[in-house]
Amino acid sequence: MANIVEFFRETRREVAKVTWPTRKETVLTTVMIVVMAVVAGLFFFLVDGMLGFVISRILGMTS
Repeated sequence: MANIVEFFRETRREVAKVTWPTRKETVLTTVMIVVMAVVAGLFFFLVDGMLGFVISRILGMTS
């Protein structure tokens, strides 16, 4: 039981040392991640569409 109590004490001490981001930093990084996910999604959507078109033309299929 003493080990568990000591574990939580050390954990609390370590968490106190953490430099937490500000609200502004958190919002900014979240927006950046969402924008990059949308950009990547659009890129892969376009590449998939182009490859599908080219391959269908090569194989003589009509879409």
